[in-house]
Amino acid sequence: MQGLIRYLYGPGRFNEHRNPHVVAGFDTPAALEPGMLADGRRDFRRLETLLSQPLALLADRTHPRPVWHLPLRAHPDDPILSDDQWADIATEIMQRTGLAPRGDSDAVRWIAVRHADDHIHIVATLARVDGGRPNVWNDGYRVRDACRTVEDRYGLRSTAPADRTAARRPKRAEAEKAVREGRTEPARTALRRQVQTAAAGARTEQEFFDRLASAGILIHKRMSRHDPHTATGYAVALPSDRAPSGQPVWYGGGKLAADLTLPKLRRRWSVPGPRRTTGPRIGLCSGPAGPQAADYQPVSGRHLSGRSARAVLRSTVRQAADQARTSDEFFEQLHRVGVLIRQRFSQTHPGQITGYAVSLPEHLGQDGKLIWYSGGRLAADLTWSRLTQRWNGDVRRQRSDLVQLDLIPDERQAIYQDAARAASYATGQIRRYSVINPYAARDACWAAADLLHSAAQATGNVHLRRAADAYDRAARAPFGRIPHPTPAGQGLRTAARILALAGRITPSMNNAVTVLTQSLLTLMVAVTQLHRARGRPPQEAASRMACTHLRRSSASPTTPEETPWLITSISPSSPATIAMSGFPAPETATVVRSRADSSTAQRSDQSRPSSARRHRR
Repeated sequence: MQGLIRYLYGPGRFNEHRNPHVVAGFDTPAALEPGMLADGRRDFRRLETLLSQPLALLADRTHPRPVWHLPLRAHPDDPILSDDQWADIATEIMQRTGLAPRGDSDAVRWIAVRHADDHIHIVATLARVDGGRPNVWNDGYRVRDACRTVEDRYGLRSTAPADRTAARRPKRAEAEKAVREGRTEPARTALRRQVQTAAAGARTEQEFFDRLASAGILIHKRMSRHDPHTATGYAVALPSDRAPSGQPVWYGGGKLAADLTLPKLRRRWSVPGPRRTTGPRIGLCSGPAGPQAADYQPVSGRHLSGRSARAVLRSTVRQAADQARTSDEFFEQLHRVGVLIRQRFSQTHPGQITGYAVSLPEHLGQDGKLIWYSGGRLAADLTWSRLTQRWNGDVRRQRSDLVQLDLIPDERQAIYQDAARAASYATGQIRRYSVINPYAARDACWAAADLLHSAAQATGNVHLRRAADAYDRAARAPFGRIPHPTPAGQGLRTAARILALAGRITPSMNNAVTVLTQSLLTLMVAVTQLHRARGRPPQEAASRMACTHLRRSSASPTTPEETPWLITSISPSSPATIAMSGFPAPETATVVRSRADSSTAQRSDQSRPSSARRHRR
């Protein structure tokens, strides 16, 4: 408390504090203003004593960090508010949070100090005068609501609601650290993009972690206390991002974005229903019996051409064969990545497998039946006889870790064409559902982010990468809800996963990339129209910004010698950019903003008033 008050009345870090004074509090400002000593210095003893007295009543029930600190800053475009207006804003904040309701003389003791034209600091002790302990759980949401109220009251710039659709913003210290170390962006931002890209291209939980590891990301899994073999969470870190102790700075999935926790990521890869489909022994279309694995998610063949489906199946079967040691492990590997299997058994020896065929869910022919591919139809070395020779040690195994090495240019081009077709189908579905059932379009909006991240990773297009980053908020459903799966969303996720298999493009594929970019642009326009119709300005602004970046990508040169969009470097942020990094995207054009970096406020949406940071000391 003592250090905080002295800072508020001091010159500031850069002598930016001017005329510090109390504008509001639990008593009149004149009664709370610190007096002057004979030598001209401020006497803070009385004010510190008044604020700290209620803490003695709580004794051992006091909060671990009993000082509540909330800076409130207006947007630079807002008019300069008077002391009376700032006092009304501070009183509204304390009323909405329940810390000091109007007329409650036994509430917490607090003051609001102004030492600049554009902001104030609210300081309170978390102890009521009557000996009660105030509840500050999720107070960030209540602060956000109060800020939106005073924005309307004084005609200030309007900020986005606290609906948890925004990702966690880097703190100012993280942004400044990135500049000092010469990084183009804070570690939190880079890690979030890496995690989103890995999740978009993964078909299983293990593949998700493998993709992160191959990208050079450090991974720490939190294992269950009841089952040491089951992970209940994870954290990631950049190898170059170290704390003063030399240890990596870890970020849990929930600290990156609301939909990147491990339980919510697993819902991308889980499909309800039995694991085994009963049927005759010849024509069996499933893996081993038993409960379905949590990371099972089939790749839909609904929007895949025959060339793309065969390429994906060949690469997947080859990987499974390289990783397996027996036939049972081989079929289990295929089942876990969503491949349908049909086994052929010997007529003379009923228990002996003599062949197999594979397919993808919803990969149907004109007759409405599944299209099956035998091992020999995929590749000469994938026949059953060749595979059994490999597992018996007769053929030297050559492990293939990169699936895209199995694809020829024509197959990669077919994959890009199928991804564009999936985007066009999703566009039609979003436009249809925007009229009859907007909630049914949420899954396609969410899955569109996966396709953007996979396309940006596969093409190296900096505009696609910026479009994926900008679209981030428009993808999530409010309050971290996971949408119900739909065919349009499943088609986009499938496209994202096969793009991850396709690998980097070649100059001959520029036309296919252009077609995909145009399809993505049309999809983003449909999402923008959907959010506008639903009255969600922050999401509309995010998808509109993604459209802007996609248009720049379409306008970029397409020859190998003139491809500036393949340059992935971004200039470091300027000091002015860092200073404004806490402000969220405005709704229409932002008001009294708040930045909360205590553990409670971190749970709320990062889009609330931008500079409200609540400190507990």
